[in-house]
Amino acid sequence: MRILELDNIHAYYGDSHVIQGLSLYVDKGEAVSIIGRNGVGKTTTLRSIMGLTPPAQGTIKINGEDSTKWTTNKVVTKGHVAYIPAERHIFPGVTVEENLRIAERKSKKNDQWNLDLIYNKFPILAERRKQDGATLSGGEQQMLAIGRGLMSNPSIMILDEPSQGLAPLIVETVVDTIKQLCKDQTLTLILVEQNYHVAMDLASRHYLMEIKGKIACDMSSQECQEDLDKLIKHLGV
Repeated sequence: MRILELDNIHAYYGDSHVIQGLSLYVDKGEAVSIIGRNGVGKTTTLRSIMGLTPPAQGTIKINGEDSTKWTTNKVVTKGHVAYIPAERHIFPGVTVEENLRIAERKSKKNDQWNLDLIYNKFPILAERRKQDGATLSGGEQQMLAIGRGLMSNPSIMILDEPSQGLAPLIVETVVDTIKQLCKDQTLTLILVEQNYHVAMDLASRHYLMEIKGKIACDMSSQECQEDLDKLIKHLGV
């Protein structure tokens, strides 16, 4: 079952036509990455899905419903989507626990997320529950951002550059945590990453994006491994 479909999406920032005819899909329970250089339209794609940069043309469907004109709030609540931006957007001046509670949304699922489950998955957040969330380290803030997303009990989690600005050892911890979440909770994962090691570790299928949101190809992790030169050349690294 296709949980997300983008068909011929065009998006603008002012007069700048940044996404031109993007089409892609994600199946329920799948982990998919979008890989590309800076400025090709990866984050804009995520913003279009979330209703933050609504497409001027084309169609977006979530769970088979046309969500193209949905507000961001409707995408989150009706579409059951959690979006963790690269900037993380931890609320300053409030505690870790308050940051988590802000996003709390009840679910009909038996295994719905709550504070106890978040603290079990992220013990460091339990230790720092009374600390101002904005004073956490980069890795701790990433865990808080993911935990806050889970508190909305999503079916789809969207991660924008989760490894950005983190030390390699912290990246490994974050990646392991996300992999376990996808395995245990059957979350659908959509990931934007420039670090192809992280992308291939987390996702099983990868869209290689070129300028203006053009998809060069759609490759499995195995195909990427077999043609690593193509992937590296595409990223320009």
